[in-house]
Amino acid sequence: MSRDPVDVLIRRVDPDVPLPAYAHPGDAGADLRTVEACELKPGERVVLPTGVSIALPEGYAAFVHPRSGLAARCGVALVNAPGTVDAGYRGEIKVIVVNLDPREAVRFERFDRIAQLVVQQVERVRFQEIAELPDSVRAEGGFGSTGGHAAVTGTSSTSGQAAVGGRAGGNRYASVVSDREGQ
Repeated sequence: MSRDPVDVLIRRVDPDVPLPAYAHPGDAGADLRTVEACELKPGERVVLPTGVSIALPEGYAAFVHPRSGLAARCGVALVNAPGTVDAGYRGEIKVIVVNLDPREAVRFERFDRIAQLVVQQVERVRFQEIAELPDSVRAEGGFGSTGGHAAVTGTSSTSGQAAVGGRAGGNRYASVVSDREGQ
C-alpha cells in the first residue's frame, strides 16, 4: 500500500548544508549531516549541529536514530537514541554523539552523515490512574526475562533481580548493527 508522502517544512540554518535525504527507495530514515568538523577522542561526546530545523504537522514526531555503519566501523553512538523532535519544536536539530572506541579517535568532517531522521505519526493518549493493572502473560518480565543474551545474567546487590550488563568485564556498550554495507 503506497501513501502520499507527508510534507515537512524545513529551513536551512546553514545555507550550504545538503537537505536530509533517503539513501535508497524504501528507507525509513533520511540522513542528517553535521555542519561542524570535529575530532572525538575515546570516551568523548559532543553535540553536533545539523544545520536544519523543521516544522512537523500536528500528530507527527521525528526521531533521530544512529547510523549503524558509524557504530560498526567507528564505535560511534548517540547518547539519547532515539532523540525526539516534537511537532512544536522549531530549533535546529542537534545530535549528541559519543565515541565508544577505547583506543581510536573519530574525526567528523563538515557535511558527514551522522544520524538518520525518521518521521512517524504518533498517538496522544490519556493516562488513567488505577490501583492495579490487569494481568497479562508477560506480567513484570523485562530486561532479558525471555533469555537469549548471555550478558544479562548478573544479580543486583540490592534486589536480587537480574541486573543489566551482566558480569564484570562484559561489554557495557553492546549494540545491534546492520550487516548492510555503507550505513
